[in-house]
Amino acid sequence: MPYKIVAEFERKIAEYAGSPYAVAVDSCTNALFLCCKYLQVQQVTIPNQTYVSVPCSIIHAGGAVTFEDNKWGSYYQLKPYPIYDAAGCYEPQMYIPNSFFCISFSSNKPINIGKGGMILTDDKKAVDWFKLARYMGRHEVPIEQDKFEMLGWNMYMTPEQAARGLLLSLSPQDRSFDYRRYPDLSLYEIYK
Repeated sequence: MPYKIVAEFERKIAEYAGSPYAVAVDSCTNALFLCCKYLQVQQVTIPNQTYVSVPCSIIHAGGAVTFEDNKWGSYYQLKPYPIYDAAGCYEPQMYIPNSFFCISFSSNKPINIGKGGMILTDDKKAVDWFKLARYMGRHEVPIEQDKFEMLGWNMYMTPEQAARGLLLSLSPQDRSFDYRRYPDLSLYEIYK
């Protein structure tokens, strides 16, 4: 089955990151969105200088955004929730226990597969929900054998992306990350 290569990529990244589980999705943006949906976020505080998709994910998930002037490194928390935007982070044992630690595999990240993301967590119940949610509510079985129980989204990582990730994870690129390249999003009415 094609999903087995995705499961292998998840296993490899979880082991490297020190996380019990990893759930691959098509972007870090959608990883954040799914975490926000799962936790049914309300008011979320994030740095005013972050990537534009972060407030979009929060708002689309039903939350509201408050910005703070926060100087951050390779990750930050979506306060007060245990969700971390770690798009710029990739290092051994990076996982923070009892969290949803979202990483990116886009073109300017240490593992560049073009597009992709992953949710690192130790919450098995959340993992089961994320796996259904990312794949239109489908289980990892042939469609004629599936029992549909939830509405999901089309946010799965393709086997081709996962295969590339497995190859590239052998030699991640050193890419410096600086949040200061992002504009101050608190100045834009669209996020209020």
